[in-house]
Amino acid sequence: MFWDKIAFLYDLFETVYNKKCFQNLGYAVADLIDEKDNVLECACGTGAISLPVAEKCHCLVATDFSVKMLKQARQKCSKCKNIIFRKADITSLNCSDSKFDKVIAGNVIHLLDEPQKAMKELERVCKSGGMLIIPTYINKNSDGSDSIAVKFLEKLGADFNRQFTLDEYKSFFFDMGYDNAEFFVVDGRMPCAVAVISVK
Repeated sequence: MFWDKIAFLYDLFETVYNKKCFQNLGYAVADLIDEKDNVLECACGTGAISLPVAEKCHCLVATDFSVKMLKQARQKCSKCKNIIFRKADITSLNCSDSKFDKVIAGNVIHLLDEPQKAMKELERVCKSGGMLIIPTYINKNSDGSDSIAVKFLEKLGADFNRQFTLDEYKSFFFDMGYDNAEFFVVDGRMPCAVAVISVK
């Protein structure tokens, strides 16, 4: 698997290429978390978002499909005692309905064959009145060409099923019926758009 192969280099790549966004995104997401929240994070990667979220919430279940990404995340978050790490498929989560106060899925929607199926799963496991938090890198330049980072990762074997401008990212959620979605952007060389959706 591609993500297993690059797990040990992922943080270095992000820090060199996109340091401002990479370092600030986790804290921007953590600002949406309360101390009593039970949180699910899908596609936790190396734990860049997991660590600041764990410092805010009651409990975090951090999942990823890549075993080696999970290994990196465990090491990064070793001092946090309120995290459970699990391997999981974002499109078929093995947990009960309405279990979590907040559900996070960072930088994964654009990689999925069935992103709509994933969104329905995230919504299923989130409590009514809870929140879905979906950060995704905006990988497409305004002229429609791929960013340097995307070209580099694709040469290494990454498979980007779609890329978004901010307007396209907004349309992606509105077209699925998430008309209450709100958005903000974490700036950087490759900025990250964060969708925040209140679950009814």
